[in-house]
Amino acid sequence: MVTAVLIVILVVAVAVLTVFVAGYNKLRAADVRVDEALGGIDVELTRRASLIPSLVLTVQTFASHERAVLERITQARAALDASVAGRSVAQRGVAEQQLDTALGQVLALGQSYPQLSSSSNFLELQRNLADTENKLSFARQYYNDAVATLNKLSSTIPWMYLADRAGVSEREYYRTPR
Repeated sequence: MVTAVLIVILVVAVAVLTVFVAGYNKLRAADVRVDEALGGIDVELTRRASLIPSLVLTVQTFASHERAVLERITQARAALDASVAGRSVAQRGVAEQQLDTALGQVLALGQSYPQLSSSSNFLELQRNLADTENKLSFARQYYNDAVATLNKLSSTIPWMYLADRAGVSEREYYRTPR
């Protein structure tokens, strides 16, 4: 009888330990996926920012007197680079919005200068920017999906009791700049 009770206690202890380890690993994996997804956003933001010097150079050759527009895009790029270095998702969104506004002004110059609109460099940069925007949109969606999974896990029973022990907390969603 004592042996049977000890076996039951041992089986229960092993089951509890297995659930704890599995839950811990599940939470840590979800947290790593969020970090990976945020890195994907950073890659695309950096890619987009790296296209900016070429765009500015191309526009400068056709519209050198548009100095204020070109300075704004340079400042917005610097703000974006600084935000990628930090952990704040909100800061990335604000910097991305600044860059979007500045890019819009630069691309609008293409309408004011027909020779710029027909430049192969300008057209190629526009295509690359559009491609990067598509990839960035996908990266944002992937990040938000990863955050949703993590937030659901860390706020539902039984995982919520393990979240603090795993060093996992809810993350903020990436808001699309408007």
